Amino acid sequence: MVKSLLYKILPYIVFTFISLAVSAADTMTGIMHPMFRSLQIKVNGDDQLPPVIVLDSDDHIEIAFDELADERRYLRYRLMHCDALWNPSRLVEQEFLDGFNIGDIEDFRFSMATATHYIHYSITLPNSQMRPIISGNYLLQVFPEENPDDILLQCRFMVSEQSAIVSAETTPRTDIDFQDSHQQLSLMVNTRHSGISDPFNRLMVTIQQNYRPDTETVLPHPSRVNGTNAYYEHLPEMIFKAGNEYRRFETVSTSFPTMGVEEISFSEPYYHMALYPDRPRSEMQYEFDKTQQGRFRIHEYNSPDPDVEADYAVVHFSLEMPKLVGSDVYIDGDLVNRRLDASSVMNYNNASGMYEKALLLKQGAYNYQYLTMPRGSTKAESTTIEGDKYETRNEYLVKVYNRDPMTRYDRLIAVARVFSSPY
Repeated sequence: MVKSLLYKILPYIVFTFISLAVSAADTMTGIMHPMFRSLQIKVNGDDQLPPVIVLDSDDHIEIAFDELADERRYLRYRLMHCDALWNPSRLVEQEFLDGFNIGDIEDFRFSMATATHYIHYSITLPNSQMRPIISGNYLLQVFPEENPDDILLQCRFMVSEQSAIVSAETTPRTDIDFQDSHQQLSLMVNTRHSGISDPFNRLMVTIQQNYRPDTETVLPHPSRVNGTNAYYEHLPEMIFKAGNEYRRFETVSTSFPTMGVEEISFSEPYYHMALYPDRPRSEMQYEFDKTQQGRFRIHEYNSPDPDVEADYAVVHFSLEMPKLVGSDVYIDGDLVNRRLDASSVMNYNNASGMYEKALLLKQGAYNYQYLTMPRGSTKAESTTIEGDKYETRNEYLVKVYNRDPMTRYDRLIAVARVFSSPY
């Protein structure tokens, strides 16, 4: 009996010490093990929504992923509560969770009739064993049953009170140019029902463009306050480079090329799909395209159950342009978990005169773009390759936090999506 209890509690104790040494950079969504793939978050079954659920509602969030393997692995998961900047909060588990902060992943299925064998896992929250009881930022971590220190993958999501009302608009008529290469936001936050007595000093707003962590800007104070309305206007932090519409391709068939695919072949153990070579668009005129701001959707054209019937293929990207000096080129989008690291950086092939990258991806419809980043920097830009077109439809995620020392954590009181222009 005692041994069994220790077995359940030990990872819980270890996690308490681990969280104290973790920084915001360590809490980014990502896959740490090469055999795990296709990490995706759905809200109420929708894979195109931001990873946000409303506290004490019927909302649910599903985290799904695959392991390339023949046998099921015994996996567990846990949650970490974070502050507004994604540093671990100082709360103990009982303060942000109802239930034990450890769960067994029991929802799994084996792939069917695919060349690549994999196991598809999913976690749904809240559930009968684990339920967030306060708002804020959360990090879900997956690890082997026998080793809680070995993080296989992790992903961010948010629980919002939606007790404040956000009104927002965007315009290409910015404080630095007029219908050129930037977009500017203005916000009004109504805190009447949030119980906040000092909006000027107790609010923090963050804004992120197209879910790119490197674009996130922080507004520690509003421009002005009128009663319970906090206004954010004409702030340089609210001016964003416009970028360009995401590029698209589809790998929904292994029999014939579909959108963006030039050639399909099979070389044991994977299918290979070469995309048509890309070229810079910075000097081209803007072209409208309806995209999903960097997301992807798992799909196989002839399957009613692509979660377990879609196959894997090595997708070959190529970008025809001269080699940059002092900067690297990255692929951006959910297909690389929005990380600017070795998983997304491209290599330059002097013989072909192209930047190249091969990614193992599950069949589906994908968005992506190319970013450049000076070596030593942590912020990328779209200007060099994609260009910055004021007409681009960007999606901005606005999050409003209440930073009150009395609560010991950052309440997430509102989340809003703002689109830069209508279709």
